[in-house]
Amino acid sequence: MAEETSRGIVLHVEGLRHRYANGWAALHGVDLSIATGEGVALLGANGSGKTTLLLHLNGLLRGEGRVTVGGEELTDSTVGRIRERVGLIFQDSDDQLFMPTVWEDVAFGLRQRGVGAEEARSRAEAMLDRLGIRQLAERPPYQLSAGEKKRVALAGVLILDPDLLVLDEPTTFLDPPGQRELISLLRELPQAKLVATHDMDFAEAVAERGIFLEGGRVRDSGSLVELASRYRWRVVERG
Repeated sequence: MAEETSRGIVLHVEGLRHRYANGWAALHGVDLSIATGEGVALLGANGSGKTTLLLHLNGLLRGEGRVTVGGEELTDSTVGRIRERVGLIFQDSDDQLFMPTVWEDVAFGLRQRGVGAEEARSRAEAMLDRLGIRQLAERPPYQLSAGEKKRVALAGVLILDPDLLVLDEPTTFLDPPGQRELISLLRELPQAKLVATHDMDFAEAVAERGIFLEGGRVRDSGSLVELASRYRWRVVERG
């Protein structure tokens, strides 16, 4: 799939609004675009709408407005295909690791596609090899470190060959060595990336451009160097 959007815009969001059942309006007409292969940091304090926005990108939340991935609009009829093209990594890896062993977790998406058990296992083990964690294949996920869990979660997403990786606060629970390993891994991946984070140093290490959310609106966007100088105190102090 990644080759299908080798040029141009991989994600386009237009006029996205969302109001929760309790009446809280979390998004107020968000517009943004991400080019194929681009790394973008999504910045903003807690409550600015970052996670709400991310959950719309593969249809886990549905609001008003348009979300288009690789030229295909997210609708009731396309949401299954969109979820294969947008790989979402949750803030807490425990939220997406639920199978008895690591290899089964990584192979889960393939099995859902109808891939046979033997082929799914072979491809899962190859992906674990690629991420340097083949030795974890038979381990139960609950026995892993935070950094290992993050890599397993990424393996389960990457095995479906998405066009876009969406990561919600990926450095949460990671110690400094784990953060450095994650930075190195993300830099090697060819997919476009949208990374929600409070950590400006991490953002600058994995992205070229930033989008600053405030009160459910895009307040600013541009190079991370410029955004860091203007907003670092707001991200750190309130985040």
